[in-house]
Amino acid sequence: MRPGDVIQTKRDGGTLSPEQIDAFVSAAARLEGSGWEKYHLTALLMAIYLNDMTPGEAAHLTRAMADSGKRLDLSDIEGPKVDKHSTGGVGDKTSLILGPLAAACGVIVPMMSGRGLGHSGGTLDKLESIPGFNVHLSETEFRAALKNVGLGMIGQTADVAPADKTLYALRDVTATVESIPLITASILSKKLSEGISGLVMDVKSGRGAFMKTRARARALADSIVKVGTANGLKVSAFITAMDAPLGRFVGNALEVVESIETLKGNGPKDLTELSVKLAARMVRIAFGAPDDTKPEALVREALATGTGLDVFRKCIEQQGGDPRVIDDYSRLPSTDATVHVNTARTGYITAIDAEKVGIAARVLGGGRSRAEDAIDPAVGIIVRAKLGERVTSRDAVFDVHYRDDAKLALSLPLLAEAFQVGDAPPADEPLILEELA
Repeated sequence: MRPGDVIQTKRDGGTLSPEQIDAFVSAAARLEGSGWEKYHLTALLMAIYLNDMTPGEAAHLTRAMADSGKRLDLSDIEGPKVDKHSTGGVGDKTSLILGPLAAACGVIVPMMSGRGLGHSGGTLDKLESIPGFNVHLSETEFRAALKNVGLGMIGQTADVAPADKTLYALRDVTATVESIPLITASILSKKLSEGISGLVMDVKSGRGAFMKTRARARALADSIVKVGTANGLKVSAFITAMDAPLGRFVGNALEVVESIETLKGNGPKDLTELSVKLAARMVRIAFGAPDDTKPEALVREALATGTGLDVFRKCIEQQGGDPRVIDDYSRLPSTDATVHVNTARTGYITAIDAEKVGIAARVLGGGRSRAEDAIDPAVGIIVRAKLGERVTSRDAVFDVHYRDDAKLALSLPLLAEAFQVGDAPPADEPLILEELA
């Protein structure tokens, strides 16, 4: 099958056949000897970006990408397997909370996560701020974690969806990242490879999200539900607000602290409620409950009794980390220097720009501009005044934890522009904007 013919089909607005999609994905996984070159792959990616794909095309693309590598068979591990995935945001550390809570309720949670890029944080970076925590488990070690703890939290392995690695790298440099079917296939091909039967999707919408508008977030959520269902997954999707940071802590070690505090019952309301809602939906999917009422009660009980915290402690120990961080935060990376960002007037916080806060955290060294960049797990920002809270000129809006004076100087103007103060508190906005199931 000639690459040019496949490209022409999609260039002219046609529908790719399963055989054409298979040839494309096979070439992406193993380019040498395929008859395809990288310029063929990028040309087809652009044609897909411009002319979209049908749900059937997207479903087959997802399946082919999953089949380009190894799919885990977890049937020998007793219990329903359900994961959660987020499109990423600022302060979004729900995976560290809902994973243990769902596992405490009897769900097996094989969680394959990613790293942060741009202004958005990554679950793996947060976990690696825990001394010794290993996110590169072998399959044998991953299975042991799932059997012993009910939760395993790892990165994508080399033999999982190799076609996605090639295509994502090409999309990143060819301005084709935003394609809904390509995003869908990238996410779900890895999830299908985990051996799960169910998935809860958290699609962020707003200033600090990848999807800036509700319409785009809805389109992605709808695509993931339809394509996931077509591939045999039970899928629920939430569209959640990401105009302001989630919780109060932004930065890898800081977010671990806030996650642990939340599992202790001391977390901020927004982070706690979203984590509970997502975990409850995981439990509902796992056990086929008719609605979220009983699953949510089970999750809240795991939170109140500390069994979710116990699971996280066991997870840390199982994956080589220091479980003493649960009770002693001084064992986590930290900085010696902190500076406050204050407001010039008395009033109410009417807006916090999540994207600017995320960029400021990245500038401090807590994130990446390029995938190969190193990060500093200790730096970050604490949001002292959240939306609707009253402040005076004596109150800090942000605490900035930093190491490098030059990086601090670059971050402070961003933070100065990242909040607004008004005479009256803003109207309450829901955190969960929509649900699709």
